[in-house]
Amino acid sequence: MGEHPSPGPAVAACAEAERIEELEPEAEERPPAAPEDHWKVLFDQFDPGNTGYISTGKFRSLLESHSSKLDPHKREVLLALADSQADGQIGYQDFVNLMSNKRSNSFRQAILQGNRRLCSKALLEEKGLNLSQRLIRHVAYETLPREIDRKWYYDSYTCCPPPWFMITVTLLEVAFFLYNGVSLGQFVLQVTHPRYLKNSLVYHPQLRAQAWRYLTYIFMHAGIEHLGLNVVLQLLVGVPLEMVHGATRIGLVYVAGVVAGSLAVSVADMTAPVVGSSGGVYALVSAHLANIVMNWSGMKCQFKLLRMAVALICMSMEFGRAVWLRFHPSAYPPCPHPSFVAHLGGVAVGITLGVVVLRNYEQRLQDQSLWWIFVAMYTVFVLFAVFWNIFAYTLLDLKLPPPPW
Repeated sequence: MGEHPSPGPAVAACAEAERIEELEPEAEERPPAAPEDHWKVLFDQFDPGNTGYISTGKFRSLLESHSSKLDPHKREVLLALADSQADGQIGYQDFVNLMSNKRSNSFRQAILQGNRRLCSKALLEEKGLNLSQRLIRHVAYETLPREIDRKWYYDSYTCCPPPWFMITVTLLEVAFFLYNGVSLGQFVLQVTHPRYLKNSLVYHPQLRAQAWRYLTYIFMHAGIEHLGLNVVLQLLVGVPLEMVHGATRIGLVYVAGVVAGSLAVSVADMTAPVVGSSGGVYALVSAHLANIVMNWSGMKCQFKLLRMAVALICMSMEFGRAVWLRFHPSAYPPCPHPSFVAHLGGVAVGITLGVVVLRNYEQRLQDQSLWWIFVAMYTVFVLFAVFWNIFAYTLLDLKLPPPPW
């Protein structure tokens, strides 16, 4: 496939509406109509009886008359939708959604029912793509299990906005690490420096009332060996996921993993501090790996078994490093080294909230019952952890390490 055709279905609809208006010279001049008004005019031409429905045959005729102006994959999807309508009719709201490229749950179900009618070659077989098109195609095959979604994403992606969230977080983490490295004069195992915990970004059990620490600890890493793996995973996994699912959804999973990580430490490893972005990283990576396993036959990424094995090995090595460091003799007794429990909190978020997000490409999460179940579970955990932090430390008469002054 060569260059993308620039006009989409909405442009085609507007053009048809303008042609209709030119056939009515006696009509009074009026202000420019909103896009939905154009679609209403066009819809009424195919629905003279004002029934609110048009036949799928007429809808197919409209699409075929504008086939040269539509992205070929989108035309293929819309024709499949028309073929899948059991009652042979399309309502006005469905018509507006289709022509404005809005995808609903009913849209997804109809497409899946009509998928057997799609007989054109797979996106992977298309030739003559430039570098950016090959990159977009690669991302589609890395993250999406259904060919129809891959084609839709390939035609829809504009790189506007770019994957700014993961890139911004990564740059901030690197910047803070370099600043601390210069300040402490140490880049490897920074966490063993006596002044390390004095930073106001680190989560410390004595300072748990300072709520920002439950989030800002991601900008502090134990050393370059800790930062390096987190940055690699964020860029290799997080950026493609953000390109497909958007900054809002991926940012939600990442931040939920970060908060769950620090709260899990405050409940399960009450005397330990927390540093590093592993909670958010493990949330994204575990969600991605779980999505691959659950859609194994549909995922067409190359060497997926080998790559999953490599990812699991890297995650295990990082987790093993964190466990070793936690029980290594501390450089600032009686306070232990940072906890490893944040990793587990991130994994828990990834295989619950994260999987629901990745399995519902461009679908409304609020329409998914499983989403609300996991949101409720996450909310209960957060409330439990908050009350635990308020009351449990006193009731258990736990001896905490002194503040890092």
